[in-house]
Formats: sequence, C-alpha cells, structure tokens
Amino acid sequence: MPKKRTATWDAVQILHRRYYDGKPARTAQLEDARTEDQLARKIYEMREQAGLTQERLARLVGTTPSVISRLEDSDYEGRSLTMLKRIAAAMNKRVEIRFVSLKEKLQAA
Repeated sequence: MPKKRTATWDAVQILHRRYYDGKPARTAQLEDARTEDQLARKIYEMREQAGLTQERLARLVGTTPSVISRLEDSDYEGRSLTMLKRIAAAMNKRVEIRFVSLKEKLQAA
C-alpha cells in the first residue's frame, strides 16, 4: 500500500513534492542553484561589510566592476577559484573548500 502523504497548505512543501520528490536529477539541479546563490551572496556580503563599492573591489582585485557585478549574480556560473582567491586576498581573507557527502546533503534538503 502506498505511503499516504499528510495534507499541507505550505506552498513550498507542495512545490517540493510536485517538482523534486523522487527526482534526483532535478534535486541535484536545485542544490547546484542553491550553491551558486550562496556563493554570490557571500561575495556581496563580504564586499558590503568591508565598505567597498564594486568599482573599488574591482581595482583591488585587478578587474572591472562588471566582473564583480557578475560574480555577485547567482545566475552567473563563470566563477573561478583563482578569482575567488583574489577577492579573498583583497579583503584579507582566504578561501576554504569542503567536500560534503551527497547523501548527507540531499537528506538535509
């Protein structure tokens, strides 16, 4: 007998059930989009906390303000580790990378 779902009015749960439950490829795409969004937000937040404009950060990193703008856009997929290191160095920070089990990550979603 199939497992009965509990009724909900939560739109996010409804959409998740409809578009992601039982669809690992789509769930992976969602996770990739979340990661891109987190990275873009982090770059923006660091720049804002440092009190830098996109133009000033671009000069410190040796690029143009339009590149910084793209890096802060969650839809942009052209970020490189080299550029992230340059941005981190300009803000007296360093980049750390972690590898997380896909099973753990997908179960948490």
